[in-house]
Amino acid sequence: MNFTVEKEVFLKGLARVQGIVEKRNTIPVLSNVLLEGKDGELHLTATDLEVGMQSSYPANIRKPGKVTVSAKKLYEIIKELPDNEISFNAKDNCWIEVECGKAQFNIVGLSADEFPTFPKPEKGNFISLGSSLCKEMIEKTFFAVSQDESKYNLNGIFCQVQEDTKQLRLVATDGHRLSMIDKEIEAVESSELSKGVILPRKGILELKKLAEEGEGDLQLGFMDNNAVISKDKTVIIMRLVDGEFPDYSRVIPKTNEQKATIAVYPFLHALRRMIILSSEKSRGVKMNFKNNLLEVSSSNPELGDAREELDIEYQGPELSVGFNARYLLDILQVQNQDSICMILKDNLSPGLIKPIDEDGYLAVIMPMRL
Repeated sequence: MNFTVEKEVFLKGLARVQGIVEKRNTIPVLSNVLLEGKDGELHLTATDLEVGMQSSYPANIRKPGKVTVSAKKLYEIIKELPDNEISFNAKDNCWIEVECGKAQFNIVGLSADEFPTFPKPEKGNFISLGSSLCKEMIEKTFFAVSQDESKYNLNGIFCQVQEDTKQLRLVATDGHRLSMIDKEIEAVESSELSKGVILPRKGILELKKLAEEGEGDLQLGFMDNNAVISKDKTVIIMRLVDGEFPDYSRVIPKTNEQKATIAVYPFLHALRRMIILSSEKSRGVKMNFKNNLLEVSSSNPELGDAREELDIEYQGPELSVGFNARYLLDILQVQNQDSICMILKDNLSPGLIKPIDEDGYLAVIMPMRL
């Protein structure tokens, strides 16, 4: 295989696959990127057998063919080359010659025959999602995805079309907090989305990166227990998480009656100040609700204590409740509204957080004993 390609184009393609290639080196070829040149295009493919990506870029293909090479090393080399055209030549023994200006590299590659086959998505029932909509929905839920590998059914975002409203719903929870968002989408017929699927954490990160690249629509479909996402000349295939997502509706409070309206930015910055002197392990802050006043405090026997008062709208009885400040910050940082409504019951019940002017989003956070 022999081709020439612009550095900027090649670097963009290699940067895209860095998050996908296998880091643990269990199967050597999975840390490689498959380069295939044909019909005036260079195809880059990477997979870790859970999430795979294939993208196409314009290139001058002098001799078609394919070979695999370390994705990390090739990216590091291309990044440091001058901004000129790059010449790439793969020899029969899988050695690869890379030239740019007066720089020349010879790299050991692996045969393309060892690389897993990338499935060809069928032209089927794809639904169209706006990139900005997709990005917003992921941003407002991803922080609540569980990091605990043993809770595999919580290691992703639950995605379902609601039967009654026909809205797309994304839900994430780690058992301590929950984040849920509903958004209007075009009418769809998808048995997978009607039932609900769990998209894996790693695949969601790649999907978000794809959504951030320009305003074009994403196409979402399903095949053989995989989700298929395509945009322009890039295709991502991710294996759906096996297992049942818990019945999240049971943890959403229905009887909370004490409502407080709090301005987002003052609250956000007060929590950032309080977290400095909170317990390193629990990050707990105490919130004392009084008539139109919120007192936030934290203490750590080894460091000291802190206290701050905020003006809020609250007319209910005096109420004191503890929360993990980090969880509250995660929720506040993704809000694009000026104020939130915090709806509480007592110091032992979960708190409900909603933006003032948006119906489609809510977050639930479990209380702490402080």
